[in-house]
Amino acid sequence: MAPTAWIINIGTELTIGRIVNSNGAWLARELTLRGVRVRRIVCVPDDEREVVDVVRQALGSSDIVITTGGLGPTPDDRTAEFIAKALGVELVLHPEALRMVEEKYRAAGLELTEDRVKMAKLPRGARPIPNEVGTAPGIHVEVGGKHLFALPGVPREMEAMFRSYVLRVLEPLLPRLCVVEDGLPVVGVPESTLAPLLKEAQRLCTDCYIKSHPMGEELGRPYIEVKVMASAPTCDEARAKVGRVLEYLRSRVRPG
Repeated sequence: MAPTAWIINIGTELTIGRIVNSNGAWLARELTLRGVRVRRIVCVPDDEREVVDVVRQALGSSDIVITTGGLGPTPDDRTAEFIAKALGVELVLHPEALRMVEEKYRAAGLELTEDRVKMAKLPRGARPIPNEVGTAPGIHVEVGGKHLFALPGVPREMEAMFRSYVLRVLEPLLPRLCVVEDGLPVVGVPESTLAPLLKEAQRLCTDCYIKSHPMGEELGRPYIEVKVMASAPTCDEARAKVGRVLEYLRSRVRPG
């Protein structure tokens, strides 16, 4: 049976609509392509009761829980504290996490302050996740065979830590799938003209990830990169899925 996951994106900026929850979509795609069934994507504010409740719900009904946001040095960054309360454990200073934080700031010629040390406090029993891009370590807790990962809200930090650490930990749980990605440059076609073709292409492969990336102007000099990603038990099957989508688009796209 495929493992299940909840994605919890933490931050009041998400729930008031100040920023779009791109982290939830990115993680859902990455997990789905690797055979994980994503059961929920939940946005919650920086509120103790909200976060504690949803983390407990997630751990009670899924194999994998990934949170994003709230790991930094500011007063509203309290995800580590909330996770500790959800698990019923203390928040403690972790020596390895402190070393990670200290090395980052010393390399920048900065001293450790109380707010910076705060980023090295983890729920008791947790392991720090190295952050090669930023300063705040992530958090990994294993509870009864289930995995909880807390990652930063900054997308490039979150994505790097997911690829370098989370996937390595989850590898034994994941179905053996091959992931294939390919692209198609589209010149002279506005994205609004391409949109219905992409919708039809998605029907041809419901479990493919199909995304258009505008690189030029909608009117005047349109240039779009279309990316198609698919997974399957074999690479031949995955390539065939991607190939069907790209062939359909090549046969329908007409510059004008």
